[in-house]
Parts: sequence; C-alpha cells; structure tokens
Amino acid sequence: MTEPEGRAQQTLPRTVTGEDDQRFLHRLRTPRRPRLWFEILLIAVSYWTYSLVRNAVPEQRAQALRNADWIWRAERGLGIAVEESVNHAVNSATWLIVGMNYYYATLHFVVTLGVLVWLYRSHPGRYAAARLALFATTGVALLGYYLFPLAPPRLMNGGGFVDTVTVHRTWGSMASGDLKHMSNQYAAMPSMHIGWSLWCGLTVFALASVPWVRLLGLVYPATTLLVIVATANHFWLDAVGGALCLAFGFLVVRLWYGALPYALPRQPTGVTLLRSPAGG
Repeated sequence: MTEPEGRAQQTLPRTVTGEDDQRFLHRLRTPRRPRLWFEILLIAVSYWTYSLVRNAVPEQRAQALRNADWIWRAERGLGIAVEESVNHAVNSATWLIVGMNYYYATLHFVVTLGVLVWLYRSHPGRYAAARLALFATTGVALLGYYLFPLAPPRLMNGGGFVDTVTVHRTWGSMASGDLKHMSNQYAAMPSMHIGWSLWCGLTVFALASVPWVRLLGLVYPATTLLVIVATANHFWLDAVGGALCLAFGFLVVRLWYGALPYALPRQPTGVTLLRSPAGG
C-alpha cells in the first residue's frame, strides 16, 4: 500500500498542474464580455504602438522607388496597370477627387472604430475574436513595411501620376503639409486601408440583420479600393497585400478560438463555462 500511495503522491501534483494549465488556456480561449475601460486602453495603446513602429521603419527612399518601378512593370505585364488612367480621370472632377481625399484621410479610422463599437455593444461574444483578427492583420502588415518599402504611385519618379493631396491641398491628410513628416511615406505595401475596410465590410455583411446595411458592408471596401487607386496612394497589388494580411488575421483567430469570429455565439459564454457543477 505504501508504494502505490507514494507514486500517487508523486503524480498528483503533475495531474493537477496539467489540469490547471488546461483550464487557464480554456479561459483564455473562451469569449467573455469585454470591459470598456480595458478596450479603450488597449486600442489606444495598440494604435500608438503601430504608428510608432510603422514610422520607425527606415524610409529607404531609393529602395522604395525601385520597388515601385518593379510593381508598375509587373502590373503592366499582367495587364492591370490602369491606375494612372483612373487617377487622371477622377482628378478631372475636382469635387469628386477632393471628396476622395477626405475619404482616404478620415473614414479609414472612423468606420473601423465605429464597427468596433457596434461589435462591443451588439455582439460582445464575437468582439474579442474580431478584434484579434484586426490586430493580427495590422501586426503582420508591419513586416511588409519593413521588408518591402514601397513608394506610392504619386511619389514615383516620372510616373505621370497626379498627387491629388498636394494639388488640392487636402486638410488633415498625413501625406500633406507638415503632417507628412510624421508618417512614413514609403509604407504602401500592404494597404491597411484595404485590410481594415475588408475587415469592416465582412464583419458588417456577416452580422448585420438589415439587408441594406449588409450591402453597405460590401460597398465600403469596394469604394475604398477605388479611392486608394484614384488618389494615387496605392497600386492594385498593395490591395492584394492588404487582403492577404486579413486572411492571416482570420487564420490566427481560427487557430486560437477554433472558429471564425462570426461563427462564435453572439453573447459571451465565459461566465457559464466557468461555473462549477455545484453552482447549477
């Protein structure tokens, strides 16, 4: 009797520790109701960190211009190099291109924050997973800025593009005036305008109950694609890079939560799952 009891005493701490680890991991991977103060702090710190890292990446102007020339040649080889035509056509309508400049400078942040607030209020069980997808998308984009510096079409040498922000003096753009010195002008690949707008659009389309709102979810990233090209801020292939980053973000969520954000319960289940059997 003594020997088996001794063995049991030796193995028991390992079993309990293993169960504790599994329970802790289970708690981390179980959607719970988000806390407002924590989310505000997390988003603020995360965006500050993202901006700091993005702008700390060496601008590498010469390499960025070479990469822009390579992208432009690749697109011409693929037969999709129509950005210059779109840029000139939209620029001929001043009211339209000025509106697009302000769209580019503002909606990128306003719509994304709006969708986050909507998720927090209406889909708390899906909020954390959707937020993780957005954060992972943004995080992997930083690698692109570092590994592949890219000049936007408007800054290409002899590209023939119209720098619509400069020509029309758009207020508030990070690409104009003194503000351009606060932002890395050669971090165009991937396009987070596309990464974020696709995240917003898919989220709204998947979760909204009103048909016309769901339709707006599809229109928003499509309009954003037109805007980034018409304003000569991005190539088509930058948009492809943004979409691939979002795919990575969804993959991270799938691996962590076992499902995409939209397949999780609308209401958080963490409180229920953490109750003891005796508690009913």
